[in-house]
Amino acid sequence: MSTPVPLSTPAQTSEDVIDRLLQWPAGHATLAVRHQRDKVVVATQGSYDGLFDAALPGPSLAERLLVALSIAELSGSAVLVAHYRAQLQTLAATAPLTPAQQAALEGQPQDGVQADTRLHAILTFARTLALRPVEGDKAALLRLPAAGLSTPEVVALAQLIAFVAYQVRVVAGLQALAALPVGGEAAQTAPAAAEAPFVHPAHLPKPGEPVRVNGYTSETLGWKAWLPVLALEQASPEQLAVLEASHPAAKTSDYYLTLVHQPRILQERSVAFNAIMYAPGGLSRAERELASAVVSRINGCVYCASVHAQRFEQLAKRNDVIYQVFTDPHGAGTNARERAIVQASIDLTLNPGQFGAAQLQAVQAAGLSALEVLDLIHAVAIFAWANRLMLNLGEAVVPGG
Repeated sequence: MSTPVPLSTPAQTSEDVIDRLLQWPAGHATLAVRHQRDKVVVATQGSYDGLFDAALPGPSLAERLLVALSIAELSGSAVLVAHYRAQLQTLAATAPLTPAQQAALEGQPQDGVQADTRLHAILTFARTLALRPVEGDKAALLRLPAAGLSTPEVVALAQLIAFVAYQVRVVAGLQALAALPVGGEAAQTAPAAAEAPFVHPAHLPKPGEPVRVNGYTSETLGWKAWLPVLALEQASPEQLAVLEASHPAAKTSDYYLTLVHQPRILQERSVAFNAIMYAPGGLSRAERELASAVVSRINGCVYCASVHAQRFEQLAKRNDVIYQVFTDPHGAGTNARERAIVQASIDLTLNPGQFGAAQLQAVQAAGLSALEVLDLIHAVAIFAWANRLMLNLGEAVVPGG
């Protein structure tokens, strides 16, 4: 069992949880690579501190830890299962769990006196989003207010579920990176990725025209919230400041006006996103956008797929691989490097608990450096987070639709 990492209060920041759990000594190669992206490390820990702050105006700390434990279990992350179980046991020693919470911790069904409609709704939503976020539709979301959760509580829960999905993939990716053989061994054993069918340029939309395949598109879409958005005249100074720092259009965006019900979490997530997608060096911007589009296609997030397909085309000046991804992401890519990036993105998205060095051998064989692999892991992980917000708090809107 892992040693519990202290939960933070608003006045303190705990040491980095991921570093602590992975237990790498100073000077470890993967630890050094990870801290080349220190802004991501700090923002990831800041998100953890905010989401597990006992003072967070959201579901109780016990409810949040049970959600995190459930997602870690479903995702197959042994290190995070041990961590969140230890945190719950530490909490229970000072604030006894309810019978329903204790039953959930022990993996027992709720019945009779243990039944807790609110906890059942929370854990059902979390389990749905953990593995199949596309199934977290409007009806699934609105069961939470029906069970007594306020809008800020629902937003906190959605952010928590999405963050743990991100955390699971960061941990799995780092463990896989650390297990990669050094030198040329991987290149000799890496499995060859199947090639996607060639798409003749005559069959592709001209540059600047949207790609539309299988319900996915690279055109600009809107997004509509399923929860009440924050009315600007009711916003606190903190909420207004976070909106102004988040995006030029945040004050008119349903997305930001929903997430700002929890301003601290929105702020930390925005820092993490920007640090992952726009950091200089490492994996190219276009390749980060490609990974983001692949994850979004696998998760069924039409909105995110449209945004990042469009950005890939703007950066790469071509749309052939986007057409392939929209058609069938498995095997997509116009060369060995792209195919390796696409396949690793699929593997980490679908099976983080089974993700290991074998799933990174092809990207290593294709010439990606350790920092480039880390950037790929982060891009996949942040879209485990982003997709779950976009899919589960609202829906894409087609222009004119």
